[in-house]
Amino acid sequence: MAGFFPLFFKQYWSTGTDATVSTFWLGLGNSGASFLILIMAPILGALADSGGIHKRLLAVFATIGIVATAAFFFVAQGAWPWAISIYVIAIIGFSGANVFYDAMLPSLTTHSDFHRLSALGYALGYLGGGLLFLVNVMMTLQPSWFGLADAAAAVRVSFLSVAVWWLIFSLPLLLGIREQAPTSSSRPALGKEFSKLWNTLKSIRQQRNLWMFLCAYWLYIDGVATIIRMAVDYGMAIGLPSDSLIIALLLVQFIGFPATLVFGRIGQRYGAKRGLWIGLWAYVIATACASLMSSSLEFYALAVALGLVQGGVQSLSRSLFGQLIPPERSGEYFGFLNMLGKAAAVLGPLMVGIVAATTGNSRIGLLSILVLFLLGMWFLRKVDDTPLAASTAPS
Repeated sequence: MAGFFPLFFKQYWSTGTDATVSTFWLGLGNSGASFLILIMAPILGALADSGGIHKRLLAVFATIGIVATAAFFFVAQGAWPWAISIYVIAIIGFSGANVFYDAMLPSLTTHSDFHRLSALGYALGYLGGGLLFLVNVMMTLQPSWFGLADAAAAVRVSFLSVAVWWLIFSLPLLLGIREQAPTSSSRPALGKEFSKLWNTLKSIRQQRNLWMFLCAYWLYIDGVATIIRMAVDYGMAIGLPSDSLIIALLLVQFIGFPATLVFGRIGQRYGAKRGLWIGLWAYVIATACASLMSSSLEFYALAVALGLVQGGVQSLSRSLFGQLIPPERSGEYFGFLNMLGKAAAVLGPLMVGIVAATTGNSRIGLLSILVLFLLGMWFLRKVDDTPLAASTAPS
């Protein structure tokens, strides 16, 4: 999503199409998929809680994402309408599966181990994604080593390899994890779940601590997501070569593995808020520095800095939220968290685009993201990170 698809969409699937048209459809595809998940996430989470079907729904959405990702292999050059349509389906599968994946965390561990386990999950994700991405990059740089005709064939095969990898590493979870017990003995009904969601919204409004965290998360994760999605585009805008941008993404993946584990330890020993403060201040400083950079070496330094904190901010946000909600309604509440996550990277890119267009300077546009981090940190200051209630892992 961050590396190959944007480049391949412009350079291969959109061959012969005006660059502004391909940019428009890529933006529309991202926004459309995010909007659908925005609507679906809390409803699906509530249904999963009441029916005890987190794992089954995870399997359904993961399968949608896997099949869509594999389908990129068959999309011909110039067939950008097919590419963007499949991209939307793949994002829905990926994002939908994550709602249920995240919601399983409270049932798998104790509150005292939340931060470590959440960080371990993210860290292994960075390691696994980084290993496969490294192989895929080598395929595109040296296609002959892999018996491929050219770089275009290598990228198409890369999408197929991602689908196979995703399927294989979903099996331990699907086969080895026990399903969370239903919270209701009756069959889940959509109308009933809408009513429950409305009650949950009212409940969140009455829980000042949870409300403050959700406001903080929505703001700062928008900044994080904006940097993730806009980094390649920003690098290209200031004239950096595409190879340098790909190498920078690899740096983030591999540095993110050990760094996220360290943040898990920080959260476990000193609390999630302190870990988040470290990560968010690093984002503030890195964003300010990024507005001044002009070379590939500086872009690599930025990648290292973000790799050190990106996974920590993501994992500690998830585990802190898990401490603040009732475990028996984790799917429903994590549905709201994922909903806010999908609403993120909407405000940030809009700010960057408007400020850059108004000032005629992409660097000033990037600086506008600082507002999101600083406001998010202001709300985070008001959050009490005391766990809502103790919970125990199932036997």
